[in-house]
Amino acid sequence: MKDVLPYPAVELDKKQQVSEMFNRIALTYDFLNHFLSAGIDRHWRKHAVKILSASQPKTILDVASGTADFALAAVKLSPQKITGIDLSEKMLAIGRKKILKQNLQNVIELIEGDCEALPFADNKFDAVTVGFGVRNFMNPLKGLTEMNRVLKPGGKLVVLEFSKPENFLVSKLFNFYFKKFCPFIGGIIAKDRSAYKYLQFSVEKFPDGKNFLTLMETAGFIDTFQKKLTFGIASIYSGTK
Repeated sequence: MKDVLPYPAVELDKKQQVSEMFNRIALTYDFLNHFLSAGIDRHWRKHAVKILSASQPKTILDVASGTADFALAAVKLSPQKITGIDLSEKMLAIGRKKILKQNLQNVIELIEGDCEALPFADNKFDAVTVGFGVRNFMNPLKGLTEMNRVLKPGGKLVVLEFSKPENFLVSKLFNFYFKKFCPFIGGIIAKDRSAYKYLQFSVEKFPDGKNFLTLMETAGFIDTFQKKLTFGIASIYSGTK
């Protein structure tokens, strides 16, 4: 997915561009995220967290943590520690404020770092979560392989990501919404139309469905499965190390 860039005219690699993009839109990200999804994204995260409930993970790594929405949702599992990692320091700064507001600073720690070269030892975490982050990776297979490395044997990965709906009518509405409405609103509120045009392109190019399950298996995961959400607009992918 190296060819999908937020700012194609800028001479930076995808990793640098994604970091710059999220730093630019950090202040309006949460508002637009909930507004553009009509709040359904919260419902999706609850579904994703529920998949981990049976394994009762005590240590969780939240990759591409951003403003910590997934990490905060995972607190429901009563883990001892959640570590979030993201390229964008400005997104993390907003996440830290939310964590402090809920007095969860002893449970959740956010660090700036490369999600495709995780600064953690092998077999460290009981579970890994990723919310809408894998399609922003320069090398998704490398990122998934790193997640597998830091998971304990038997640990579970849960990925929440946009997918392409199969229903013709839903697909047409979905494409119009992503191609026209999201960039328009993103340009007005976030002052960065390119960031929300990139959202459309990154979803189009993302290897969803069976292709993503195959990618997970190549990275070393077993017992992989996909759960489609809201007419296939989003999907939860899960696998075990």
